Amino acid sequence: IGNAIVGTREEMKQMLDSAAKYNVKVIVDVLPNHTAFDVDAVSDDFYKAVGGRARMFHSNGLTPIKDYNNREQCTLWAMGSLPDVNTENPLFQYYYMKYVNELIACGAGGFRYDTAKHIGLPSDPKDEKSSRNNFWEVATGREAVNGLSLDTSKELFIYGEVLQGKDVKEKEYSKYLGLTASNYGGELRKALENRSFSGVDLKSWHHQANPKQLITWVESHDTYCNAGESSGLTDAQIRCGWAIVAARASGVPLFLSRPAGSSPENRWGNNRIGPRGNDNFFHPEVVAANHFRQRMVGEKETLYYSTDGKVMEVARGKKGAALINLGEAGDISIKTCLPDGSYTDAVHNVSFTVQKGMLKGRVEGLSSYILEVQE
Repeated sequence: IGNAIVGTREEMKQMLDSAAKYNVKVIVDVLPNHTAFDVDAVSDDFYKAVGGRARMFHSNGLTPIKDYNNREQCTLWAMGSLPDVNTENPLFQYYYMKYVNELIACGAGGFRYDTAKHIGLPSDPKDEKSSRNNFWEVATGREAVNGLSLDTSKELFIYGEVLQGKDVKEKEYSKYLGLTASNYGGELRKALENRSFSGVDLKSWHHQANPKQLITWVESHDTYCNAGESSGLTDAQIRCGWAIVAARASGVPLFLSRPAGSSPENRWGNNRIGPRGNDNFFHPEVVAANHFRQRMVGEKETLYYSTDGKVMEVARGKKGAALINLGEAGDISIKTCLPDGSYTDAVHNVSFTVQKGMLKGRVEGLSSYILEVQE
């Protein structure tokens, strides 16, 4: 544990201990299936631990993937020239699980598996060096390796970056861990870019897994950084999208903190490793959506849209509702599950009324509102 970027093991333990005082759980990003580009830079101790260099990589682990829709290439060849580790090697699995258990002992609350769709499932093609694909069985504590099992003495939150695409085995991956709902994020960004909910489907999760297992987002580090796909969205648009994923009954929302000082015109801003990003996650609309999510646990979800497609309502039983306006400022009228009466928004202190199943009020452009029944 520890390197020049994230600091030493002792510094990480200090950070985890500090976070625990505030009931904050830290998820560690792990990448078991790749080593450095330069295989000569991998330590001799690491090679020795896994039985030598020949047992470190898959048979074609140094051959770059040509077809990302080919499961054999996707799970056994090099991704973007990153060498593909033989994750089915019991000696590697034992080495890796010692690392994972040490992180848990330090206070880690779970793990995000980077490039998870590049680690084979039991039904995927096997490497000639392996009799079975059992990495996920071992990594999630279903199976021991050389007498070592995942430490499950604490409740862990584990999910994988399984970006959706052709031939991705979403259902099978979901047997082992939570999954990223990348297609839902894409659909949501369409609405934000068009500033309209017309022509998009935000009810479906666009995924084969149980919605409760999904990690949702407005944007990810990939969509923001790689090609700047989502970097043109303003902070206000991001907040509107966040109000949707946070207010919904399913999914576990993930908020990307953009670089400090960034803007659609300058997406990198003051980008540095270490310092936090911009302050959008502190915005009152984001905070209100987060609190709303926690207070609405267990309440049924119903989605409504205004007739002009500019306003969306995420109603939660008869207890509360989140309003998201992608249009300009103006008066709105939208169906609701809220009981008749008057409501005051938690963020903007704006008044709304409900009468005979219709919610009415005035909203500002690109803004969200949280309404709750006062007990």
